[in-house]
Amino acid sequence: MKLALFDLDNTLLAGDSDFQWAQFLIEQQVLDREVYEARNIEFYEQYKAGTLDIHEFLDFQLKPLSRHPREQLNTWRSDFIERKIAPLIAPGARELIARHQAEKDLCIIITATNSFVTAPIARILGIDHLIATEPEQKNGEFTGRVTGIPSFQAGKITRLEQWLDAHNLTWLSFLQSWFYSDSLNDLPLLKRVTHPVAVDPDATLHEYAKKSGWPIISLRQ
Repeated sequence: MKLALFDLDNTLLAGDSDFQWAQFLIEQQVLDREVYEARNIEFYEQYKAGTLDIHEFLDFQLKPLSRHPREQLNTWRSDFIERKIAPLIAPGARELIARHQAEKDLCIIITATNSFVTAPIARILGIDHLIATEPEQKNGEFTGRVTGIPSFQAGKITRLEQWLDAHNLTWLSFLQSWFYSDSLNDLPLLKRVTHPVAVDPDATLHEYAKKSGWPIISLRQ
C-alpha cells in the first residue's frame, strides 16, 4: 500500500479557501468589512510568514459559524463553493489525484482549514478522506470553538497518526508515502514522508526543497 497526502490551499487550489471564506462572508455583509477585512489579511500574511498563532486565528475564523443557524451556513457555503472555490481548482490537480488513484494509493487531503469549509471541496476533487481542523458542534450547531488538535504544522502529523490508528494503520503500513504542499508550515510532514513534493511553493519552501533535492512542481499550468 502507498499513501498520497495532499495539502489543499495554494496546492490543489490556486488560492486559500480559509481566506476566501472570510472574504465571501464580508462580501455578503455577514461580517463587517471595516472590522474583519484587515484582520483577515493580517492573519493570512502571518500564515505565509510562518508566524501564525493558530488558536488566535481559529477564534477569529470559527466565531462567525456560531452566530448563524447551520441551515443558513450551508446555503452560504454552497454559493461560496460554486462561485469562489470551483474556479480556484488548479488545472493540474485532478490529473495528479487521478494518477495516484489509478495506482490504488490511499489518498487523503490534509489541511489546516476547517472541515465545514473543506469537506465539500474534497468531494468535488473526488477524494474520500479528509483530515482538517474540526469546529466544535453541539446539537448540530457550531459553538465557535475548535475540537481536538488543529491540523496545522506539526499538528498535521499528530492528526494523521490518529487517523491512521483509527483505521488500524501505521506509517509502516505503507511502502511509500507522498505529501504535496506549497507551504513552509508543512515542513514537519514533508520531512516525514518518503516522497516530499513542493507544489507552487512559497519562497522558504522553494529554497528548502531545492537544497534538499525535493521535486518542485506546478499544478497551475
